[in-house]
Amino acid sequence: MAGYDKYRRDFNRLIWKTASPKWHFDEATYARSAAAFDNPDHVAIVVHNYRWRLGLAPGQTQYDTLEQRLGSFPIITVPTVTLEGDANGAPHLDPAAYRKRFSGPYAHHTLGGGIGHNLPQEAPAEFAQAIIEADRL
Repeated sequence: MAGYDKYRRDFNRLIWKTASPKWHFDEATYARSAAAFDNPDHVAIVVHNYRWRLGLAPGQTQYDTLEQRLGSFPIITVPTVTLEGDANGAPHLDPAAYRKRFSGPYAHHTLGGGIGHNLPQEAPAEFAQAIIEADRL
């Protein structure tokens, strides 16, 4: 934790570049988001989240029932639009792998042009359009 705490901006810049390798964000864009990394709880929250996802730390027990329901992968019945960037450097499933989880109106779009993991910032118009599309499905 001490290393992440000391190098949190550098490490998160690396994560941004790994997850979105073709996104050439400028320093001002990074600085606006990186201000959140200065939150005194940031390191503890991030490290705990990864430990929890790996089963190395307990979650919040008041949400155990909800977690169990989500863990059963319930079918999603509401209109849904999923998006994926064609240059997503973060681990992710192929969209065909989760298509069966949606029984309501559904659409998937793979955004081209080097779009990575941070869709709202890399493709804001397409992201907003997907919200409008889901409302109209």
